[in-house]
Amino acid sequence: MPTAVIAEDEETLRHELVEQLGQLWPELAIVGEAADGVQALRMIDQHQPDVLFLDIQMPGATGLDVARQVGARSHVVFVTAYDQYAVAAFDHGAVDYVLKPLSAARLFTAISRVRQRLAGPPAEYAQNVHQALDQLAGPRPAGNGRNYLRWINASVGQTLRLITVDEVLYFQSDNKYTRVATREGEALIRKPLKELVDELDPNQFWQIHRSTLVNASAVEAVTRDFRGRMQLKLKARGEALLVAESYTHLFRQM
Repeated sequence: MPTAVIAEDEETLRHELVEQLGQLWPELAIVGEAADGVQALRMIDQHQPDVLFLDIQMPGATGLDVARQVGARSHVVFVTAYDQYAVAAFDHGAVDYVLKPLSAARLFTAISRVRQRLAGPPAEYAQNVHQALDQLAGPRPAGNGRNYLRWINASVGQTLRLITVDEVLYFQSDNKYTRVATREGEALIRKPLKELVDELDPNQFWQIHRSTLVNASAVEAVTRDFRGRMQLKLKARGEALLVAESYTHLFRQM
């Protein structure tokens, strides 16, 4: 009888997943239910399950962190709320996924794939697991042949969150960290701004100050303050971003 550990910090969704698995895969024995990544790792060490159902975004350690720690010991199915860009990283069959809200049809497809894999050891595709994880947070190819950053791992309190660069309104240096501003709030990353300048698509992200990179599509208006300094008003946030004099030429046509 195959065994599984489920790691999902949303209690209602965790119970729903357990219930659907019971209906769609009655032979599966669920030996552990974890509410965070750290608890999941303890249960995995204790039970050595055949299959893991891992939420990507969890406190303590994310599903990606857990998958990296587990390596080739278990087959992995990710439970994710992310869109098709994230899903594409998993859709090659090495690592499966189920989107939130849960769909019984999609879960059945994931179960079918995992059951086929159970005939062989996870080690046979362990390398593909790591490649998929790297792809999720890795760069995307650009029209000029360069690869640009697509995802970032950012800290929101004690939680590690995956954010698409398209969600980012601006990046701003903040002491040892870089602040990441989105419509929903702010997060922090350790990558310095000078590295982001090289890794982001310059057609999408414009440097407007030595400490600020802005998503050009997020700019609503260009204004000047009472001192004549150029400022940017964003579509989704109330603050104004100062444009250094050396970068004002970017907005002369606006």
